[in-house]
Amino acid sequence: MSLIAPSILNSDFLLLGDTVQMLNESETDWIHLDVMDGSFVPNISFGIPIVEAVKKTAKKPLDVHLMIVNPEKYIEGFRQAGADIINIHYEACQQKNLKSILRTIRDTGARPALAIKPDTPVSAVFDYAEYIDMVLVMSVFPGFGGQQFMEESYERIARLRSFFNDNNMDTLIQVDGGVSPGNIARLKSAGADVMVVGSVIFKSASPSNTISELKSLVR
Repeated sequence: MSLIAPSILNSDFLLLGDTVQMLNESETDWIHLDVMDGSFVPNISFGIPIVEAVKKTAKKPLDVHLMIVNPEKYIEGFRQAGADIINIHYEACQQKNLKSILRTIRDTGARPALAIKPDTPVSAVFDYAEYIDMVLVMSVFPGFGGQQFMEESYERIARLRSFFNDNNMDTLIQVDGGVSPGNIARLKSAGADVMVVGSVIFKSASPSNTISELKSLVR
């Protein structure tokens, strides 16, 4: 069974407390929080205070996706704020000691994850596989919600799954961007374990029912 991780970036921030309570009571597995700095990606979202606020009432693990430059400066802060999974971008760390940064995440007690943009070869992950619990395959270019799913993502996920299987690794594969009822089952078949879903959930008439529908498609 794949996990469903609603992205609150697409929710109504005036109702953030109500949203977290709804997610607590739904079939949500993780709560996904997109942190953007306006530099690594063009948009700006939120930071440590929002993660802290969500953590106060969240009953589900917080999956924090850092779309920021210099993520190593903020690992401890986001962990203290309540991040259970800390997802950093390969592209933000190419000139840094990425293995050391991933070890730092694990040393805080959080689960380390590595994200890659659509134009980054999946092979970029291979040298870091032993340092991560999960790889995030972006199926849109990061920065904005509501983009169209990129079809080549299926093959990228399948290649990662083959690599992990061949190396006897139980590393999770997460997919983020354009996930919907129309493609979620195929994503699971390709090898995805964790589905980040935003607009489809929060623009629906009943987000809780939509989460249940998505969950039923990946059981």
